[in-house]
Amino acid sequence: MVSWRRRPRPGLARLWCLCCLVLGCWRGALGCPASCNCSSWRIWCTESSPGIASFPVPQRSAEGDNVTEIYIANQENLKSINDNEVGYYVGLKNLTVVDSGLRFVSRQAFVKNVNLQYINLSRNNLSSLSKKPFHHLGLSDLILVDNPFKCSCEIMWIKKFQETKSYTETQDLYCTDENNKRTALLDMKVPNCDLPSANLSNYNITVVEGKSITLYCDTTGGPPPNVSWVVTNLVSNHESDTNKNPASLTIKNVSSMDSGLSISCVAENIVGEYQASAELTVFFAPNITFIESPTPDHHWCIPFTVKGNPKPTLQWFYEGAVLNESEYICTKIHVINQSEYHGCLQLDNPTHLNNGAYTLLAKNDYGEDEKRVDAHFMSVPGDGSGPILDPDVYEYETTPNDLGDATNNSNQITSTDVSNKENEDSITVYVVVGIAALVCTGLVITLIILKFGRHSKFGMKVHGEVKGVGLVDQIWLSLQDCDNEVGLQDSLVDFLTPVDCSEQVMVTVNSDVHNNSTASDNNRLGFVLFHKIPLDG
Repeated sequence: MVSWRRRPRPGLARLWCLCCLVLGCWRGALGCPASCNCSSWRIWCTESSPGIASFPVPQRSAEGDNVTEIYIANQENLKSINDNEVGYYVGLKNLTVVDSGLRFVSRQAFVKNVNLQYINLSRNNLSSLSKKPFHHLGLSDLILVDNPFKCSCEIMWIKKFQETKSYTETQDLYCTDENNKRTALLDMKVPNCDLPSANLSNYNITVVEGKSITLYCDTTGGPPPNVSWVVTNLVSNHESDTNKNPASLTIKNVSSMDSGLSISCVAENIVGEYQASAELTVFFAPNITFIESPTPDHHWCIPFTVKGNPKPTLQWFYEGAVLNESEYICTKIHVINQSEYHGCLQLDNPTHLNNGAYTLLAKNDYGEDEKRVDAHFMSVPGDGSGPILDPDVYEYETTPNDLGDATNNSNQITSTDVSNKENEDSITVYVVVGIAALVCTGLVITLIILKFGRHSKFGMKVHGEVKGVGLVDQIWLSLQDCDNEVGLQDSLVDFLTPVDCSEQVMVTVNSDVHNNSTASDNNRLGFVLFHKIPLDG
C-alpha cells in the first residue's frame, strides 16, 4: 500500500518567505536589536538574552516617525536613557521600561516627544529623578513604583505630582532617608525644600511708544530658584539681570509692534517651577498704513487699514469738507487685530456727484494721521464715456463703525443731499413716462373707434330715406368717406351727432349736392342733412 505524504503548498511557502523577508528588511532598516521585535508602529524588547545595553534607535531618523509604542522589560544592562535617543520617535505616545537596570534619565531625554501621554518606569534602580525631563509633557500617567528612591528634595516634585493627579490605582511610592528608614513618599518631609514662587512688580505694563520701562520679578523657594525671562517675539531692544533678587528686565525704545505681547518670569528649582506673566500695552499715535481707490463689490468700498492705541476716531472729508455719515455712506470695520483696524468707507449706489477726493483723518490722544484718495464712481452723463456699472451683491457681517461718531454740522456734504437730487431726477422720469402712456392709450382708443365706426351701430347701411319713428330714442350715424364739403343745406351734423326722434323728424340724404349721386353711393356718402318735417306737411 502506497502511503501519501502531504507536502507544503508552494504558494504558502512563498508567502511565508516573503513575510520573513519583509520583516527582516524592516528589522534591519530600523536597526532592531536581536532581543527585540520591531514593526512600523511598535518596538517590543523583552528577551533578557542577549539583551540590550542602550535604548534602541533607528538607522534613519524618518523610520521612527510612525512608532507610537515602545515596551522594554527584563533588560538588566539598560542603565540610562540619554539625550536624543527617544527623540527619534516623535510620534511616541506610550513608553514602558520595567524590570530593568535603569538608573538615570537625562534632562533632555523627552524634549522632542511632545505626544507622550503614558510613561511607566516601575521596578528599576532609580534613586533620584529630576522633574526637568517631564515638565513640558501633558502626561496622564507617570508610574514609578518599586524604585529605591532616596528621600531628598530632588524627588519632592513626584510627591507634588501625585497630589495633583488622580489615578485609578494608588501608587505606593517609598523612599529611604539618611538612616535607611523606609518612608512613604506622601509623608516625606525635607527641610528647605519648597516649590518656587514669582511675583511681578506690574502685571499690566503700559508705556508710550519710544519710551523705556523696567519690570521686576521677586522669587522665593528652597533651594533658591533660577530665574529666566520669556520674551518670545519681543521686537524692542531689551536686557535682563537674573543674578539679583528681584530679577529685572529693561525694555528700551518700546515699539508699537510689541503692544499686546506677553512677558513671563519663570522661577525653577529641583522641586518644580512657577511662572508669572504680564501683558505689555503700548500707546501710540494713529498710523494709516493702507488706503486705496474705491472698488465695486456689493457696495462701493474705499478700503483702509489704521493702527493706533487707544482706539482712534475716524473722520472722512469730501473735497475738504466734513462728510456726515448716513445709512448710504458709512464707515465699517471688518477686522480688528490687536491695535490694527481693517475696514472701508461704504457707499450705496454712488453717482458722478460722489466723484472727488476723499480724505481719512484718524486721531487719538497721542497724535493723528490723514491720507487722501481720489474716487471715480461714474462718468458725467453725456460725456460719452458711459457709466461705471454698480455692483449687485456685497454684504459684510459687521457692525457700523465703533471707533467713534465724529460728525460736524458745519460745511457738511451729506449723502441725503445727493439722494434728493437723485429723487428729483426720478420724479421727472416718472412724469414723462406717464404722459407718454396716456398719449399712447388715447391713440389706441381713437384707432378702435375709427375702425368700428364705419358701420351703423345696428349693422345697417344707409340707403335712400330713413325715418326715425317708434320706440327708438337715438340713432347714431357714422359719417364715412367725406371728400366734399360743398352744397351743404340746412344744418350740418357733426361726427357722432345724436338724432332725437321724439319730434318725428325724417332723416334724408341730400344727394343733389353731389351731382345727383344716389344714397347708396358709399364712396361719396359723407354728410347727412336733417329736415324737420311736420306731420301735417
